[in-house]
Amino acid sequence: MHDNILAEWMQTLVGYVRSGQPDLTNRQMALLLLVYLTPGPHTVRGLAKSLGVSKPVVTRALNTLGALGYLRRERDEADRRNIFIAHTDVGAHFLEGFGGLIDSDAEKLLARQLRHAPA
Repeated sequence: MHDNILAEWMQTLVGYVRSGQPDLTNRQMALLLLVYLTPGPHTVRGLAKSLGVSKPVVTRALNTLGALGYLRRERDEADRRNIFIAHTDVGAHFLEGFGGLIDSDAEKLLARQLRHAPA
């Protein structure tokens, strides 16, 4: 069963590479997903703690994701010393496309399992 899941994940990643989108590291992808899929506000310190990495590691990943337009830094209006990490439309669009690759591959896997299921 795990071989099927890994094969489908491989197909998802191959589709992602072929899409021409920027290659993100696992760390960058995990950071992006944390910001989009977990409630905020998100800070560098909080994201570093969630990932179990240092703040400089998160800062480097944020620099890349920010340059791509996937995330942005926002100053806290209540306390201008604080910086929050926020979503962008570009990042949402990227994740929507990546999610579509996963959905497509999951549908193919389910169809194959149904074809090979005992009657």
